[in-house]
Amino acid sequence: AFERDFAAYCGVAHCISLANGTDALELALRALGIGPGDPVVLAGNAGYYGATAVALVGARPCFVDVDARTLTLSPQALQQALAQGLRPKAVLVTHLYGQLADIEALSTLCSQNGIALVEDCSQAHGARRGGQLAGSWGDIACFSFYPTKNLGALGDGGAMATGREDLAQRVRALRQYGWSQKYHNTLALGRNSRLDEIQAAVLNDKLPLLDAANQARQALAARYNAAFQGLPLTLPCSVGEDFVAHLYVVRTPVRDALRAHLTAAGIATDVHYPVPDSQQAACPAGSAIQPLPVTEQACQTVLSLPCYPGMPGSDAERVIAGVRSFMSTQGS
Repeated sequence: AFERDFAAYCGVAHCISLANGTDALELALRALGIGPGDPVVLAGNAGYYGATAVALVGARPCFVDVDARTLTLSPQALQQALAQGLRPKAVLVTHLYGQLADIEALSTLCSQNGIALVEDCSQAHGARRGGQLAGSWGDIACFSFYPTKNLGALGDGGAMATGREDLAQRVRALRQYGWSQKYHNTLALGRNSRLDEIQAAVLNDKLPLLDAANQARQALAARYNAAFQGLPLTLPCSVGEDFVAHLYVVRTPVRDALRAHLTAAGIATDVHYPVPDSQQAACPAGSAIQPLPVTEQACQTVLSLPCYPGMPGSDAERVIAGVRSFMSTQGS
């Protein structure tokens, strides 16, 4: 029932539920036939989750830079990589922090060059542009339902969404040992990756509440943006329907000092994410196929502030006061 309802919500023909979001990314790549040595383009500021899936299928991560405004994969950077001769088998785009990437431009580039497009929607449940939702633009899309997500279960959970029957059939087989029918293993490298019934029931009860919860997040993000205008901070570029505020992330060169100030005031923060993927110890050398100045600067300056549905207004004012009291002393 959840698979049926979530597919309808996303506006695609198929949803295949899985054990977690990482399995969704890996099995999406396997369903597309991505394997050892195949180049996969992705952004390098997204916590190494996509790169983990690329490594699990033996493919080669190829990091290109992100857009300075959205911090999502830059179509211009992808275009430059293609012009320089890169021929990727797939592009994996993360809708980071709940911000829908420039998916129209990325989709056009991939279509023109015969490249599979994979959407990582784990932070963007319900984000949309022109009425079209995250997860319905690419060949295949991946979701996590970890409890902190905009649509979260009680524990781990994930899903793959697609409009393609062939990919749906492959993922259905791969999630259950590679079976074409019970006890008949026809696809190699399958596994046990099923969403359990309790998580599916919880998700299906919460699904009708998702849009209202996202609107509450958007309202809080708009409140923050209005309060922080004029401060030396780079704010989220959108508080519209293409941004579901999974995280509210500001950027400042004095990130660590601001974080220490807020911690002293009893306000929790986090950094998503502090290390560029291309600089992780587990990352193969040479994975950054072009300079990544925006990616590297973002990792040095991003700071996530408290943002969630049901956050009391008094707590939001504490966050605003804490940020303003520090940043107003920093100059413009």
